[in-house]
Amino acid sequence: MAKQPETVRFAIMGCADIARKVARAIALAPNATLSAVASRSLQKAQTFAAQNSLPDTVSLYGSYHELLDDPTVDAVYLPLPTSLHVQWAVAAAARRKHVLLEKPAALNTAELDRILEACESNGVQFMDGSMWLHHPRTSHMHQLLSLSHSGSIGNVQFIHSTSTMQTKPGFLESNIRVKAELDGLGALGDLAWYCIGASLWAKGYQLPASVTALPDVTRNAAGVILSITASLHWHQPNQTEATIHCSFLSHTSMDLAISASNGSLHVRDFIIPYREDIASFDFTFGAKFVDLHIGWNVKPEQVNVPNLLPQEALMVQHFATLVAAIRDCGSSPDNKWPEITRKTQLVVDAVNKSLDLGCKPVFL
Repeated sequence: MAKQPETVRFAIMGCADIARKVARAIALAPNATLSAVASRSLQKAQTFAAQNSLPDTVSLYGSYHELLDDPTVDAVYLPLPTSLHVQWAVAAAARRKHVLLEKPAALNTAELDRILEACESNGVQFMDGSMWLHHPRTSHMHQLLSLSHSGSIGNVQFIHSTSTMQTKPGFLESNIRVKAELDGLGALGDLAWYCIGASLWAKGYQLPASVTALPDVTRNAAGVILSITASLHWHQPNQTEATIHCSFLSHTSMDLAISASNGSLHVRDFIIPYREDIASFDFTFGAKFVDLHIGWNVKPEQVNVPNLLPQEALMVQHFATLVAAIRDCGSSPDNKWPEITRKTQLVVDAVNKSLDLGCKPVFL
């Protein structure tokens, strides 16, 4: 698809594996162009460019400061280790670069607030890299959750989500996600970010009244969380319970099940769809047992939602649209996205605090 003159010029700061996926997404998004890539050395940036067949028009830098000095860059995508987010996201915002930040956004809410304050004071857009929120399937499910929708499944009463992965050999010894000095949140930041975010999404981003970590947590020798289960509880406007389970030690799963007063939703690949071009979920409305309880009156309906672009490209496209509106039309940044990120981070902090308190409830 041909790029338009008003495309937003992106830079990638750091050459982590996820950066390859986002570089492809920038190439696919109709309103975005990859302008620059930086790593801790020029050689690493050059290797990244060669491995991903980047065009010669992409500037390559051997330091992050050099990238931030590039006046042609509108927005920066940061896939850096979480421990580096506050330093470089604040630096990017100070240079009036819009910030697309990989999740988890920060190690704690205090660090995240420094990032968000820098973005707000410099008038730049912030968004974290929760790609699944931009998939049209997510919007379709949201319509069924809406209380104003005639086919609404009703009041959400129970949410269950999992994010588990079967790791490759050596992951538990060398991956940055299990290194205390790089990504100290471990599975709580890398995987539970999705499940917490999905629970908040299902509740219209209302914060839970309390959060409790379960005592089945597994840590490595450095104290980094490898597996965790937690529960979230809402009192109002109706009582809702959510359970999340996230682990580097289990077979891959990405389940999201939502039970409500009139129906239910179930999606088995909510974080990364099985296919790029179409995604599905199961929807059940008004289910009852037949006479003698020997069956059901309805079967779950599989709803298929086609997708013209991968969800990561839709994320880039949406972010670029916001950036272009600020750059070209004097619009204000959309506060929806930093608010979503901050609420997710608050719950991450609450799970951590509950662990520190011996798995006692933490009230928000």
